[in-house]
Amino acid sequence: MNWNTWIRQTHRWLSIAFTLTVIANFVAMGLGEPPAWVVYSPLLPLFLLLFSGLYMFVLPYAARSRAGG
Repeated sequence: MNWNTWIRQTHRWLSIAFTLTVIANFVAMGLGEPPAWVVYSPLLPLFLLLFSGLYMFVLPYAARSRAGG
């Protein structure tokens, strides 16, 4: 498995983790005042998604510039 495939697979799993933390956040808010760690738990997967998503966004442009076109 090459580097780009690994990044894409990690991005997919991070999106699942982010979705689950957001759902858990809403459930906890529905049950009352949630602790701070529950409120801020979606931030780590979100930032990791940002970096992996930006990497995948730049890939076609970087490949185009390496090809000389």
